[in-house]
Amino acid sequence: MEKRNIIVIGASTGGFEAIKKIVRDLPADMDASVFIVWHMSPDIEGLLPNVLNKLGTIEAAHAYDKEPIKPNHIYIAPPDRHLLIEEGQVSVTRGPKENRFRPAIDPLFRSAAYTYGNRVIGIILSGALDDGTAGLWRIKFSGGIAIVQEPADADVPSMPENALREVNVDYCVPVAGIAGLLVKLSSEEVLRNTEVMRDERTRIEIDIAAEENALLKGALKLGVLSPYTCPECHGVLSVIMDGNLSRFRCHTGHAYSADTLMVALSEKIEDSLYSAIRGMDENILLLNHIGDNYAEANQPKLAAVYFKNAKEALERSNLVRKAVRSHEQLSKDKLLKDAEKES
Repeated sequence: MEKRNIIVIGASTGGFEAIKKIVRDLPADMDASVFIVWHMSPDIEGLLPNVLNKLGTIEAAHAYDKEPIKPNHIYIAPPDRHLLIEEGQVSVTRGPKENRFRPAIDPLFRSAAYTYGNRVIGIILSGALDDGTAGLWRIKFSGGIAIVQEPADADVPSMPENALREVNVDYCVPVAGIAGLLVKLSSEEVLRNTEVMRDERTRIEIDIAAEENALLKGALKLGVLSPYTCPECHGVLSVIMDGNLSRFRCHTGHAYSADTLMVALSEKIEDSLYSAIRGMDENILLLNHIGDNYAEANQPKLAAVYFKNAKEALERSNLVRKAVRSHEQLSKDKLLKDAEKES
């Protein structure tokens, strides 16, 4: 028998205060190892460990590669690095971004489930979109415990809401109740089950996050090839199914949930439209410039042709500008709200 004392926490926007509240309420002698991914800018150095250590409970620090796992310690993913869990130690890597983040929540959760199975407790806190949903699904599938912050209690409820929609969670509680729940759950003994967690696909995805060559590791075999391309590198995307949950990964290693892919593609559309406007504006400027030269050279007919084409180009440019103004940033949350309005 072993303790259920591997705790992984994922948070994004609005999660900073939630993490502080949980750590503040944990007993200083808690016999558990805690691992945290909080989405942050790559240039934020040392913020979260410093804040948590001022609370005077469990020691917290940015994890370093090959650091041994010990109880009564908080391991925090460093800026711009994935945090992965191996047998008895952690791995800190600069693997491909997942859901447009590094560190990302899914790699941490996935590696914890693969390595420690039903000893793992996964927690999703406040944040936008749905990073962590696929990882929480893997924890639950591997026999671990899934906890979600009550969406009404979260500053940004999207991450908890998406996890609740896709995962059969064990507990949905306000952040004030999470620490007490962790104390209770981490003291329970479990008969470790290694049957469901050592699947090849999960191992491949962990290796990709650990900076292995995604193509050589078999990224194209993880799912079914799709008609979509990766917004970051334009590599082909495969559709991966976890139960009813669909997600995507390209052959260079980038990974997306369906919602994150939709957001990324919507942003690319706007970028492409502005790129088209830039090209049109340059063309208009050049046509008018050449027209001015011909006018100064007393060649009015040639000048008129250039000015006419510049005017027509401006009309086309205005149509693209109108398309930009009407373009909307799509997400699952927005579409669900639109569906509620229609019903």
